[in-house]
Amino acid sequence: MCDLMAHEEEAIQIISRFGLGMGVGERTIDEACAAYHVHTPTFLAVVNYKVFRQRALPGDIDLDTLQMYLRNAHTYFLDYRLPGLREALVKAVQPAQADSQIPTFIVRCYDEFVDEIRAHIAHENEGLYEEHEHDDQRITDKLTEIKNLIIKYYPDTEGIPASPANNRLPITYPLINVMSDLWHTEQDFADHCAIEDEILRPAIHAVKARRKRMSIPETEELSDREKDVLVQVVKGLSNKEIADVLFISTHTVISHRKNIARKLNIHSTAGLTIYAIVNKLVDLNELSV
Repeated sequence: MCDLMAHEEEAIQIISRFGLGMGVGERTIDEACAAYHVHTPTFLAVVNYKVFRQRALPGDIDLDTLQMYLRNAHTYFLDYRLPGLREALVKAVQPAQADSQIPTFIVRCYDEFVDEIRAHIAHENEGLYEEHEHDDQRITDKLTEIKNLIIKYYPDTEGIPASPANNRLPITYPLINVMSDLWHTEQDFADHCAIEDEILRPAIHAVKARRKRMSIPETEELSDREKDVLVQVVKGLSNKEIADVLFISTHTVISHRKNIARKLNIHSTAGLTIYAIVNKLVDLNELSV
């Protein structure tokens, strides 16, 4: 693990998004992953893709581990990278000519780019990965536009071309650093989207195909209130009795029962009873025979 981190710049970023820390000592990659309960093949799949552009087999991916990585990447972008880059961008473009509107326009374009990222990540966090296949390029293109704005139109500080005679630099070092950060952010986000496209989606499709082959129905998670209603149903209570026990309306009880049947694809009381027992929502001794 130490050799990987010391020789591959991308690896430092990757380990943080998997929740791994520094101080790896002499641990192997497998030992370091095991210490943090990280699925090693999934870790290696991301490393190999980001560093070498090697695609993993979908069956080697643990979805929970990969989604943890992606969520941590979201936190990094929203809470650290993008706010810090905006602050640096504002400071870097301020020295321009006082009457120029270009700096304000550059920052406005950056804020629009951040809004696009936030919307993209919000949909990802809801699990809507299938909806982003055509959005990624548009988002990274916005960052390219910001770089082009600076390169083509950023006004010189004093309006006098730099030359050896006036001993003045044509652009400021902060602006150079910001340009570098913009490029790295663009590449990082493009890689993030590529991991979704090339690793996550194939893994999701593989799981769905496996479930279909095994005839395992995909069910939605019941809400806490739906579980409460389910428990009362299998205990034999009527809709009105359930409403009285849970202090809700009969109409709400009926609505919950419809949702329960739809989510579980179970439409008989016997089937719901078996589900409740298997999932430890009720004890068999609580039920009247």
